[in-house]
Amino acid sequence: METIIIIVFLLGYLFITLEHNLKIDKLIPALAMMAILWAIIALVHLPVFEVDAVEKALKPEHLDDILLHHLGKTAEILVFLLGAMTIVEIIDYFDGFATIKGYIRTTRKGKLLWLFSILAFILSAIIDNLTATIVLVTILQKVIKDRQTRLWFAGMIVINANAGGAWSPIGDVTTTMLWIADKVSASQLVINVLLPSIVCMVVPTLIAQRFKAFKGHIETDIEDLEKSKSSYGATMLYLGLGSIVFVPFFKTITHLPPYVGMMLSLAVVAGFAEIYSNAKFTITTVSGESDEASHHSPVHKALSAIELPSILFFLGILMAVAALESLGYLFTYAEAMNTAIPNTDYVVMLLGVGSAIIDNVPLVAASMGMFSETMDDPLWHFIAYSAGTGGSMLIIGSAAGVVAMGMEKIDFFWYMRKISGLAFAGFIAGAVVFILMRDFVL
Repeated sequence: METIIIIVFLLGYLFITLEHNLKIDKLIPALAMMAILWAIIALVHLPVFEVDAVEKALKPEHLDDILLHHLGKTAEILVFLLGAMTIVEIIDYFDGFATIKGYIRTTRKGKLLWLFSILAFILSAIIDNLTATIVLVTILQKVIKDRQTRLWFAGMIVINANAGGAWSPIGDVTTTMLWIADKVSASQLVINVLLPSIVCMVVPTLIAQRFKAFKGHIETDIEDLEKSKSSYGATMLYLGLGSIVFVPFFKTITHLPPYVGMMLSLAVVAGFAEIYSNAKFTITTVSGESDEASHHSPVHKALSAIELPSILFFLGILMAVAALESLGYLFTYAEAMNTAIPNTDYVVMLLGVGSAIIDNVPLVAASMGMFSETMDDPLWHFIAYSAGTGGSMLIIGSAAGVVAMGMEKIDFFWYMRKISGLAFAGFIAGAVVFILMRDFVL
């Protein structure tokens, strides 16, 4: 039966990986895989377990209890992401991201490279690497007219957005997963991963600035860049970003799950959005009610714009991995791997390389079931770094890369020839810095 379960999981994984080739949205195999795995467990009455982190052993559990436990943990992540996505969409409703264009005051490619790199690094740590990439590539399309030059900049945005997301608990789905699961604390994640992430950003950028693509000036009129269409754009940008940054502080003070703080932040941002929009609205539209109010509702528009397919994909893949964890497979495989490769640094770096080929979300979810180290163990920080930055090595290796690929029609092999080497250099440099800090500084 174990063979059948592994085959189902691998087939589902294969369909997810080949999403672009098969033209099938990855949420479909993820949801199917999840349902089939739990159905097999229920029909065959397989024993399920929970990993005891203290005794590092498997403790038998009832199926209903373990399913509810994993669904609750997954729901925490999904509700958190829904709140964050809605805040970002409200900012966009007021055209708040147009404010960022005001920072662009040069036509020199070298300076623009560093400007976009730093913006990607900082912005991704606040609004996550996927959203930061969308925002910056959109601005890039208005600033740089030459497509070949723009491709180079887009590739560097992917590298630096992933580097920026790795050190923040709200910067990447995988770091959010580790944070919500109490594998890392916000403060220790920043302390341990910030410097390696900076190195992962600086090294590729330093190398890239010597390339011909980043020499000379761009042909554009900086003064012609659009300003925000809304008078509240800048206000909503700073309010929205500030409310998201507030969430880790809320968790530290109250010790409540992060999604509670995110809901409070959403309520505050939505409240101001209601005031600024000068329209009465509700989050849900009552049947028979005039659509005029809902049409002008920032929250209603934001909720209709968020990436629900991504939410369903996370539900499917996290619950599928939870099935393997509940059966004790991940715990067993972890012990076998630790025996075969005693040095966990190699294991974690392989995980980083693997995240460039397949999605980093299930890889991190699997690692959470494989290892039972205590909160803020260096292993978790290294996993956050590797999974977050390793995906940059291939255009399909991260959500940021996939969205940039779609927006700019970046060719897979062009990225591999031109950008992958830069991403690998940054990944290795940051990993070396992390290991040195862990062993000799912290």
